[in-house]
Amino acid sequence: MSNLTRRALIAGIVGTVAVGPFFFYRSVYAHGKRFRAVIPGKVYRSGQLTAAGFADAVRGLHLRTVINVQDDYPDPDLNRSYLDRRGVRESDLCRELGVRYVFIAPDLVPRHELARRRPEAIDRLLAVLDDPNNLPALIHCRAGLHRTGVLSAVVRMEYQGWSPAEAYRELKGYGFGDFACTAANDYVYEYVLTYRRGLRLRADDQGSK
Repeated sequence: MSNLTRRALIAGIVGTVAVGPFFFYRSVYAHGKRFRAVIPGKVYRSGQLTAAGFADAVRGLHLRTVINVQDDYPDPDLNRSYLDRRGVRESDLCRELGVRYVFIAPDLVPRHELARRRPEAIDRLLAVLDDPNNLPALIHCRAGLHRTGVLSAVVRMEYQGWSPAEAYRELKGYGFGDFACTAANDYVYEYVLTYRRGLRLRADDQGSK
């Protein structure tokens, strides 16, 4: 092997080692975990990251609050990284990072009661996001698609003035699924299609009605 060939081979290896992790990061964090800005500088959305991923997001975006909306995992056990499978509770990680951890379970109400009450999760989310001391905030579920999607639609409608039709189109365009993203889906119907902007209801107000 000539010196020139050897140098070219070494340069190729070094380039792969140096650049490879960048593209891996972009694939995993930006695409695989559906990391997106809802309101740049204020509200973001994603799937569940590793502990290292959350730490990067907190530092890079100066997050103050992490909102987990996985109703089946109130305090998920996260892998430290994609190569380190040691676990850490998400609430413990947030405490280590100095950010607020909030768990909100998306709920439903009987459709015939929607005229006088709505899912409690909507008002719990608004209570967090109304306080500027909690921003920027990250909303996430497992895949960053369905539960995160309908709550991000609430953010669009409440704070950016989007119509339910506009929020619905984004929800569908972001991959909620043609079959699932219809009025027959209770979450789509209750969180998006029938959303009423400007309401502020406490959980105990809803429970008393």
